[in-house]
Amino acid sequence: MKNTPVDYNITKEVIDSYGLPDFGKATIREVVAIASQLEQATQTEFIHMEMGVPGLKPAQVGVDAEIQALRNGIASVYPNINGSPELKAEASRFIKAFLNVDVDAECCVPVTGSMQGTYASFLTCGQCAAGKDTILFIDPGFPVQKQQIVVMGYKYESFDVYEYRGESVASKVEEYLSKGNIAAIIYSNPNNPAWFCLTENELQAIAAIAGKYDTIIIEDLAYFAMDFRKELGKPFEAPYQSTVAHYTDNYILQISGSKAFSYAGQRIGITAISNKLYHRVYPGLTERYGGGTFGTVYIHRVLYALSSGTNHSAQFALAAMFKAASDGTFDFVSEVQEYGRRAKKLKKIFTDHGFKIVYDHDLDEPIADGFYFTISYPGMSGSELMKELIYYGVSAISLGTTGSNQEGLRACTSFIKEHQYELLNERLYIFNENHPL
Repeated sequence: MKNTPVDYNITKEVIDSYGLPDFGKATIREVVAIASQLEQATQTEFIHMEMGVPGLKPAQVGVDAEIQALRNGIASVYPNINGSPELKAEASRFIKAFLNVDVDAECCVPVTGSMQGTYASFLTCGQCAAGKDTILFIDPGFPVQKQQIVVMGYKYESFDVYEYRGESVASKVEEYLSKGNIAAIIYSNPNNPAWFCLTENELQAIAAIAGKYDTIIIEDLAYFAMDFRKELGKPFEAPYQSTVAHYTDNYILQISGSKAFSYAGQRIGITAISNKLYHRVYPGLTERYGGGTFGTVYIHRVLYALSSGTNHSAQFALAAMFKAASDGTFDFVSEVQEYGRRAKKLKKIFTDHGFKIVYDHDLDEPIADGFYFTISYPGMSGSELMKELIYYGVSAISLGTTGSNQEGLRACTSFIKEHQYELLNERLYIFNENHPL
């Protein structure tokens, strides 16, 4: 039995009770459940780094707008399935202000968070053309998106882009698209969990290959403008958030209210479909639904079946936040830079105790400090490290669940409290004693 900050016997008993043959394959929710159960059973505070939940207050401009909408009686009215006109207009303007991309208001569709946005996007993309029934993940990525593919009975392919940055990413993508079965490509930018950012050159190369094989690109912008190495917070001024939309008109953007605006609890986001893709007619959609364009099928068939619209009052909140950001009266980027400050402190504590940053470079630049970072420990697999850290009151998820081929963990900065930096330092000191290098 080891001398660990969390009672060894109780921890082992709780972990064993979940019957997980490979702890490294535990879902985020399972890790949260184990950590929470141990906190209660042992009365030991955990340092939660497993779940990507915002750790900042929601944007007040959104809260105020939603409260006013509720006072005006909006809760009794079904939302228009297309979205409120106010939100659609402000979403279009926000995209122009911070991406320098023109997407008509008609093509900006409210969704119940980007989770619903990606689900509906996968579903619709996979019905466009016969034989194109597979989604390509440029990994590492958000584990639950693959679960969505499993739930809907689709197929997916994936590769870890760690070894294919720069010029080689195009040839790797073409290797998959040339088979003819890829309906859509998805990636996140900034990346969850590695926090690298695909460059303009890489995005242009991916766009060119996708165009060659008529493949839709789904760009998950959950961490919008959170590459803190650049000044991305000024509306209608360069530099802009990098996006594949600068190089193709065959794209879908997922813009979430959860992280950039800390509005996760209301489950609100925008799916922005390019003007051309929105109005495109696909034979597979015509055969299945009797008509409609990609955009109208996405809204009136798929979203309608999934949720019959998006939280009505939250649409007014997001519209207000978009408007204030585009007006320059709400600096949302400065608000979320706190995550970068936390990451810098946390990475130093881990590396001081012998841990390594797995994805430590973004091409020839050091990786940015942000919402996530990745860690490993010499001589341990990601699964072993994930399980062992539970005994030290530190919970994170294995990189293996994100599609990464690297051994290590994804750590999230959002829940870290000020007093926990010293607590983490103390626990990793004990970890070092029990696992000397």
